[in-house]
Amino acid sequence: MQSKNIFKIILVKLVLVGILSCGKDVRKIEKIDYTTEYKFNSEIENKVALDTTPWKYQYSASDYAAKGDYKNALRHWDLGFRRNPITFSQKEVDSINNKYRIESAADYILEESKSNQIIIINEAHHNSFHRMFSKSLLQRLYDNGYRNLGLEALGNGERFDSLLLKRKYPVLDTGYYIKDPQFGDLIRTALEIGYNVFPYEQTKNVNRKLREIEQAKNIQKVIETKPGEKFIIHCGFDHVLEGKHSSWEKAMAERLKEYTGIDPFTINQVVYSEKSKPELNHPFLKSLDIQEPSILIDEKNKPFSYKRGEAWADIAVFHPNTQYVNKRPNWLFENENKNVEIILNDIDITFPVMILAYKEGEDVNQAIPFDITEISNKSENGYLGLKQGKYKIIVTDGKGSYKFNKKVN
Repeated sequence: MQSKNIFKIILVKLVLVGILSCGKDVRKIEKIDYTTEYKFNSEIENKVALDTTPWKYQYSASDYAAKGDYKNALRHWDLGFRRNPITFSQKEVDSINNKYRIESAADYILEESKSNQIIIINEAHHNSFHRMFSKSLLQRLYDNGYRNLGLEALGNGERFDSLLLKRKYPVLDTGYYIKDPQFGDLIRTALEIGYNVFPYEQTKNVNRKLREIEQAKNIQKVIETKPGEKFIIHCGFDHVLEGKHSSWEKAMAERLKEYTGIDPFTINQVVYSEKSKPELNHPFLKSLDIQEPSILIDEKNKPFSYKRGEAWADIAVFHPNTQYVNKRPNWLFENENKNVEIILNDIDITFPVMILAYKEGEDVNQAIPFDITEISNKSENGYLGLKQGKYKIIVTDGKGSYKFNKKVN
């Protein structure tokens, strides 16, 4: 009788252990040989401290953006473009809010997409949220008939990633700015949806006016092979502008209109985006209560367009200020992404460390990670924005590296 009772107790304990372990992330940690092109914060800061070029903060902002450090990317960009805060008077603020109503930018863009053949949307090359917003439009634009996505950031000519469409995910050599996990996933998502993704950057080592011309002609060639099809063009900064450009005569968007006879729907999301500090934001953005990517509609039901001299974009998108959750941007945990905690206290490694998440099936030595974060000490845990699926998690201090599997339900 006593032996039977002991057996029952053991059985109950085994069942309880099994039940409890189902709720835990059981992982096998493996030490691996691994190197990364992504820079630790200390490397970026040391590099910029020694750099004497006027554009050093543009490089450091890009280095931070590449590793998913949105806050430091904004900070360094603003260090390179120091400006005094400007605020409208209360009378001006009231006038703006009386004249305009705020509407969803995504809803407006999707409605306009039905009657347009080409959409051109820009980004700031240090701003990962711009890539996140463009990515959020892809599925619904595809549903509205868009099948082609042209990306300025894709390597072209000798730098063209000829295996991208077959491989279905970007690698470190796919493009300089594409190393940003948010840009990498924009491309990954587009390919999963079914877009034809193509480059259009100049290949003749030209700049300014000649660069705008070659970019537009490269897009024109693709359009001519797909008559009647719909296109999204994702570009940087001023390339989105129609009309007369003050430096280039005509930017890429205006040149494309000239060469194809198609008037594109142009979207500027750069000017009215947050800076590193709210007080540095454009005074127009500071005057509004923006809770999501938005546009402004006036009393005549016309959208607010971005204008600068004789150049313009059809609409301007106003982006909200980022809130931070576990020191990461709140928008990382939206659009099906979950806030996934990575516990590090059982890994014998020197801090700081980088945590990189790779989708299962992608080459961890070449692929763009799904997300990256840097942790400064062992008392902290890392938090990654990950979709449902299986991942390879790599933890590295730059000298030693460890790998384990992670399933996100």
